[in-house]
Amino acid sequence: MENTNKTVNYVQGRQQTTTVARAYLSGVFMWMFIALGITAVTAWLFATTPELINLLYNKETGMSLTGWIVMLAPLGLVIWMSFGYQKLSASSLLLIFVLFSVLMGASLSFIFLTYTGASIAKTFVITAAMFGVMAVVGYTTKTDLTKLGSILFMGLIGLIIAMLVNMFMKSSTMDYIISFIGVLVFTGLTAYDVQKLKRIGARITGENESTRKLTIMGSLTLYLDFINLFLFLLRFFGNRR
Repeated sequence: MENTNKTVNYVQGRQQTTTVARAYLSGVFMWMFIALGITAVTAWLFATTPELINLLYNKETGMSLTGWIVMLAPLGLVIWMSFGYQKLSASSLLLIFVLFSVLMGASLSFIFLTYTGASIAKTFVITAAMFGVMAVVGYTTKTDLTKLGSILFMGLIGLIIAMLVNMFMKSSTMDYIISFIGVLVFTGLTAYDVQKLKRIGARITGENESTRKLTIMGSLTLYLDFINLFLFLLRFFGNRR
């Protein structure tokens, strides 16, 4: 009888852990999709409203001071969330994440001025399909992707360096090579990050402040994977105006 009770308790414990982990991942994906929606609406609003886009860019003088702030502020917010994670509350992290999504939308409004709306929509669908497939792979695979994550992180560092160098070289060939590598890196990172988040979810014991903070940071991670994958794919599938 005692062994039976232990078995029942073990099964119930496993079921509860699985339920909590799934709730955590559902929250991560929910906030990621909400953030993407905010970014998409903001980008479209800025691109279609001359008064707003003129705040960022002028054909005669180029990028305005406000434009540079909008372009660089998202990086500052990501750093703030990462380094201030322990001190910030879940509500504060969420507000910063929403602000980040809005600023990203404003900065991405330029793609509507560069590429046709049809090609942007097509690229978004392709990105969503690739992201979805790799997310499923990361969630279901039994293979440990930790080593792959280390390789992809080194690839990401190399990618950033190559992009900085090409800012001065302005080589179209190098630009396509960088884009191709970027697609590979963020496709792989999607699977790696989903597996990592799945493992984090398995260690969560219940809904609390720490869990809510982990949810927001997990959403930020997948949001960045999606956006970067989309931007690199846009180099291949985007039709310029």
